[in-house]
Amino acid sequence: MYTCSLEYWDHEFLVLSAGLMPNSQTTTSLIAMSVNTEAVAFMVSYGLSAAASTRVANELGGGNIDKAKHAMFVTLKLCVLLALVVDLALFFGHSAWAGLFSDSTQIIKEFATMMPLLLISFVVDFFQRNFIRGVARGCGWQHLVMFINLATFYFIGMPISWLLAFKFNLHAQGLWMGSICGLACQALGLLLLTLLTKWEKLEDSIKSNRENELLA
Repeated sequence: MYTCSLEYWDHEFLVLSAGLMPNSQTTTSLIAMSVNTEAVAFMVSYGLSAAASTRVANELGGGNIDKAKHAMFVTLKLCVLLALVVDLALFFGHSAWAGLFSDSTQIIKEFATMMPLLLISFVVDFFQRNFIRGVARGCGWQHLVMFINLATFYFIGMPISWLLAFKFNLHAQGLWMGSICGLACQALGLLLLTLLTKWEKLEDSIKSNRENELLA
């Protein structure tokens, strides 16, 4: 819950930052549309993330480390497939999608410039949300994920967003580029957490806990 809240607040800060720009109406519209598009994509991927975390937790609870790893790789393949489907849908239908938010031809045209960045953010977000974060929840690493989110979104992503948007005058594109940097750093941090986990020690800990439960 707290890990998702940190990401949501980051997106709200992007909308607030867009209101400080010279062409604030257009920039705020673009960022708000992008945030809502990301939210819809999140709902598409949330089911797979929940299934991944439940399956990993069940397999770890049963002492089946190999099956937990297998569930991780299956989730990774599904993440790639689902991200490609969503990206293709947005690529071919971005004008129609933007038309649901605004009837302004300028806004719809400007939204097309945001599309490549959205496609990139979807791939990164699907990967970290479904594969890595789902596995992290299944392993009970929520507290570690919270610290990683806090560092990547607010100490890396947000400063880069402001730098690109205000210093280099990239406006809405700059704000979203910074968000992508935060997502990429988050995915890298969670991936390192997963890869550096000593699964053998985790298996020994699970067996020890089960033995203690039986003795109790």
